[in-house]
Amino acid sequence: MINTYHTSMAPPPVPPRLSGSQTLLIPAPLPSPSHSKTLIRFLVGVAVLHLLLSVGGFIYLYHYEKMERFPLAEGKAEFLSSVKQETSHRALANLVVDRKTATTSPAGYLQWDMNNSPRKNINYSYSSWLTVLHSGDYYVYSRVTFSKSRSTSPLFSRVMLRKSETTKDEILMQAYCNLGSPTGLCTATQGSVVTLEEGNQLGVWIENLSWVDYDEKATAFGMYRL
Repeated sequence: MINTYHTSMAPPPVPPRLSGSQTLLIPAPLPSPSHSKTLIRFLVGVAVLHLLLSVGGFIYLYHYEKMERFPLAEGKAEFLSSVKQETSHRALANLVVDRKTATTSPAGYLQWDMNNSPRKNINYSYSSWLTVLHSGDYYVYSRVTFSKSRSTSPLFSRVMLRKSETTKDEILMQAYCNLGSPTGLCTATQGSVVTLEEGNQLGVWIENLSWVDYDEKATAFGMYRL
């Protein structure tokens, strides 16, 4: 015989089962104050470094673009400045013969019309001599045309040099020509590069001044500094 017991108490509750779609959340521990300060300092350092790199890159690009745009202009300006300075110190003389020379003694130095002769940084003495003011290398030239002569020997002209007004004249250059041509004219031409010192003087000596053609296109004398 089976005895059945009845009670009025409710059965204990069954705990709920976890399904696969539910997520178990585990709270993370809060960072310590020292860790937060270190992180902030790192972020600030990265921001400052980025700012410095940006500014440096901008400055580099600015100067690079400026050098790319203006180097030719700056180089041209420097070149023009040097040329202008060099031109301002250029010494030259292109002398026009003075027709009154024919009235002087038969032999002697040609005289030049200094008032109508281009000169720059070169002085003169007694209308016959050019005086060097700046030492250096000069190209010296002379052209003398003879139009009449009774001489049968070749005619010649000389460029004479004297180192000062008190020293003896010496021959720097010499050229010959012969009047045997059908035109009855001959031209003695000479030119050379010479080194001259300050105070040196140059002149053109002729054997007989009455034989010279005094046309300014036929007879000339000059020099210019190289």
